[in-house]
Amino acid sequence: MSMSRASVYLDYNATAPLRPEAREALLRALESPANPSSVHAAGRAARDLVERARAEVGALVGVPAGSVTFVSGGTEANALAIESAKIAGVQRIIISAIEHDAVTETAKASGLPLEVMPVDSLGIVDLDWLAQALEKPGKTLVCLMLANNETGVIQPVDKASALVRAAEGLLHVDAVQAAGKIAVDFSALGADTLALSAHKLGGPQGVGALVAGTRATVSRRQHGGGQERGRRAGTENVAGIASFGAAARVARDSLASMAEQAHWRDALAQRLKAQGAVVLGEGADRLPQTLCFAGEGFGSEVQVMNMDLAGVMVSAGSACSSGKVKASRVVEAMGRSDLAPFALRVSGGWASTEDDWNKCGDAWLAAWKRIGARRREVA
Repeated sequence: MSMSRASVYLDYNATAPLRPEAREALLRALESPANPSSVHAAGRAARDLVERARAEVGALVGVPAGSVTFVSGGTEANALAIESAKIAGVQRIIISAIEHDAVTETAKASGLPLEVMPVDSLGIVDLDWLAQALEKPGKTLVCLMLANNETGVIQPVDKASALVRAAEGLLHVDAVQAAGKIAVDFSALGADTLALSAHKLGGPQGVGALVAGTRATVSRRQHGGGQERGRRAGTENVAGIASFGAAARVARDSLASMAEQAHWRDALAQRLKAQGAVVLGEGADRLPQTLCFAGEGFGSEVQVMNMDLAGVMVSAGSACSSGKVKASRVVEAMGRSDLAPFALRVSGGWASTEDDWNKCGDAWLAAWKRIGARRREVA
C-alpha cells in the first residue's frame, strides 16, 4: 500500500489500494509493450494477456469472456450501456433516486424522457412504483445499481428484472461497488448490461468493463479501429487490463474474508449509536464493509477533516464530485434530509484490519467529544 500503516485508510468505496497481485501483473505487462492488434509474436503475447484478463473478469460475474468489453472505467461502462440502449430503440429511461452520477447525468444527457424511482427509508427501491411505471407505453430502460456506494444497501435487482422483462424492457445494473465485495451472478440478476470498474476492487484506475447479455446490443460511442469486437475503438490498455484481470481473480477468491468485515462494521456501528449517531440503511442487506452514519450537528466536512488529522481517512459520500463536500442526495432520497449534511461513509477493503475499524471509532468518538465540549463552552 502507498500510504503508511500508521495511517488508517477506510475509503475503499472511493478507490481501493492496488492489490499486490494486480501490481505484479501491471508491471509484468509494462515490461513487454506491444499492440494486441499486431500479428507478430509480441502482439500475440499482448493479445493473450488481454484475453486471459477478459476471462477472469467474466468469471467474477459468472459470464463467458465474450460478454466482456473493456473500457476506461465504470463511468464509460454506464454511458456505453445507456447510449447503446437508446440506439437500440429505448423510448424512455427509469433510474433509481440513489444512482451514481455516472448513471444519473448520462440518463439526463440522453434526451429521452426520464423518471426517477423512489426508495424507502432504508434506501431500497420501490418495486410497486416500478411495476406501475412500466405499464406506460414505450420500450423502457431501467437503471438500478446493485449496491449503493454511500450506504452499501443492496438492491433487489433480480425482482426488478422480472418486472422489466415482463414489460419487454431492458435492465442496466451498475455493479461497480458490489463486485469483489459480494458474489455477483449476472444471470441470476437478470441484467441485460452490467458495469464494472477495476479500481474499486484492487485493480488500477482507468480501466473497467461492460458486460452484455444476449438481449443487449452494444453500439460503439467512438469510431476508429475494430478493437473490442467493434464495440470500443482504440488500442487496448494492455497493462491496465492485465492488472484488472489479476485483481478480479483474487477478489473472487477472497469474498469470504471480505464478508468477515461485517462484524467489524457492526461493532463500530454500536459504538457510534451509543453516542447518538444514526446508521443509514441499518436493517437492510448491505455490503459487508460499508457503514454510513450521521451524527446530527457534526457536519460531514468537519468530520472528514477531524478524522484526517487523526490519521484516519474516510469520506462524506461519493468521491466523484471534484473534492466537494455537500449534503448527500442519497440520504435525502431516503427521507432523511435532516441527516444529509452530516452523513459520513466508512468503507473497508482487501487490506483492512479489525484494528483499522477500531481506530476509526476511536478517532470519531474523540472528535465528537471535542466538538461537544466546544459547544458547551460557547453555550
